[in-house]
Amino acid sequence: MSEMKTESNLRLKGRLMSASEIERTLVRLAHEIVEKSNGSDDLALIGIKRRGIPLAERLGTLISGIERRPVDVGTLDIQFYRDDLSTAGSRPVVTPGAIGFNVEGRDVVLCDDVLYTGRTVRAALDALFDHGRPRRVQLAVLIDRGHRELPIEATYVGRNVPTSGREIVEVKFREVDDDEQVLLVEKVS
Repeated sequence: MSEMKTESNLRLKGRLMSASEIERTLVRLAHEIVEKSNGSDDLALIGIKRRGIPLAERLGTLISGIERRPVDVGTLDIQFYRDDLSTAGSRPVVTPGAIGFNVEGRDVVLCDDVLYTGRTVRAALDALFDHGRPRRVQLAVLIDRGHRELPIEATYVGRNVPTSGREIVEVKFREVDDDEQVLLVEKVS
């Protein structure tokens, strides 16, 4: 892929996944979740805002098709719980809200697009437990790029992508970005 600029300080290094590769990966993840969950009786998927939401919705649709029954899918906005907001560019907007169903005693799969330091997932766990006590919590991510700062590991991983600290994995979903691919970009000075 030829070198091109995406934004003034980012350079596109390559495409990690096409739309069809994302779809195939989600089908595999849905089957893994069903297999590990022994069906879907108490299963619930919760997407971490922003790109974890379409991931959870798509996995929920796929699992519902496999199991021939609906699966609860909810959303979690964790901006309020982040411990690294001083490094975030924009000011956080606190959006307390219901997940959409009771998590008490459920098998919850948290869904996010990229697992990096683990801080987003830690914040999501804090937010989730404010809503109740699930029986089990697992994590599904499309991309695991390493560089963990906390002892957090995904149960279901679409693809492991080792990256440098200068690189950024950009997941683009139709529902959020009107585009469908995973890109590797690099910060340039």
